[in-house]
Amino acid sequence: MNRRTFLAASSGALLPVSAAAPPKRIAAIITEYWLGSHADVVIGKYLEGYNQDDRPPYPRSKIVAMFTEHVPKNDMSRPMAKKYGVPLYRTVDEALTLGGDKLAVDGVILIGEHGDYPVNDKAQTLYPRFEMFLKIADVFRYSGRSAPVFNDKHLSYSWRQARRMVEISRELKFPMLAGSSVPVAYRVPAIDTPFGAAQKYAVAISYSGLDIYGFHVLEALQCLVERRKGGETGVRSVQCLEKQDCWDFIERNGWVKRLFEQALTHSRTRKAGSPRDLVKSPAVFVLEYNDGLRAAAFLMTGLVADFTAAVDVEGQAKPVSLLMCLQEGRPHHHFGCLVKNIEAMFETGKPPYPVERTLLTSGMLDFALESRIQGYKKLDTPELARVRYQTTPASHFCAKGWGPDGKRLDM
Repeated sequence: MNRRTFLAASSGALLPVSAAAPPKRIAAIITEYWLGSHADVVIGKYLEGYNQDDRPPYPRSKIVAMFTEHVPKNDMSRPMAKKYGVPLYRTVDEALTLGGDKLAVDGVILIGEHGDYPVNDKAQTLYPRFEMFLKIADVFRYSGRSAPVFNDKHLSYSWRQARRMVEISRELKFPMLAGSSVPVAYRVPAIDTPFGAAQKYAVAISYSGLDIYGFHVLEALQCLVERRKGGETGVRSVQCLEKQDCWDFIERNGWVKRLFEQALTHSRTRKAGSPRDLVKSPAVFVLEYNDGLRAAAFLMTGLVADFTAAVDVEGQAKPVSLLMCLQEGRPHHHFGCLVKNIEAMFETGKPPYPVERTLLTSGMLDFALESRIQGYKKLDTPELARVRYQTTPASHFCAKGWGPDGKRLDM
């Protein structure tokens, strides 16, 4: 891969905005807000600046209302709201109407991550993203107008709920963006898969839990494969494999082993030693797409603590392979990359990339975890086979990272 295939994050993410246009007014709907939480590293950038140091640069939009479902002992929402003059409201409805009787904001950020919620038999935390989204949609309905909505991470743990959220956004005709910070994070090398080129095989590697990071690694994979010839055609089957079955899957499939090893060459955290000795609970999500693409998303805790990927592209002797860089400490630069794309939607009224990416990955994860509790069966997924979409040629990841002081460079 060379620089001619590089598409910088700024290549199409933001359109010029009139200096006279007032900042967009945003309501933040949150489960919990504490140091290091998703609310901290997303909403905190609106309040404190991209570097979270009370200095420019800032996002142009302004947080004008906040609702938090929980107020734990380490809560930051109350002191932050007081410090920055943001009203706190008792309900989602009141936050969107600013205490009035109709929608009074220009956009909504929904962060349904963190908090003490039940866990089901599939090891999914039942975060109330769907329920909070329905409350937002209710305000849109009775107000007779809507506003752009960003939903952090999964749409829902449930495929049916995730699908319904996208259906409602279409029904009420409001722009919707969703997903993880990983696809838009700074990359090394700063490249993308070539737009419109055929792909045959793809592998992504990450770490941590099946639910919490399984979503991240699936989105890391999906943002690369959705650019292939013909666009996204949908996923026809999903399977989860763990432990010895995971190792056997690698050994049985030459393409998996080759791309797995290629992706690992970009890891900055890979530990020395044999993967089999280092990884106690390996897992892989095996995906078959309608157009014949085959892909595998691995969770390899103990071997790596970062995100890498490798994709076979037609006409290229070597796979496209890269690292998606997450900044360990504040200001968590990758979330700044995500805010940049959220801002693109608020300013233009158009999502920079399709919400269907997150719809499909939410469904992949739900069915993969269903495969697991059904004895690791390969599941046909006609529902996911119907999720078809076309992304844009532009890329949306950050073209630069952070300096020695940890602060962002020009993104």
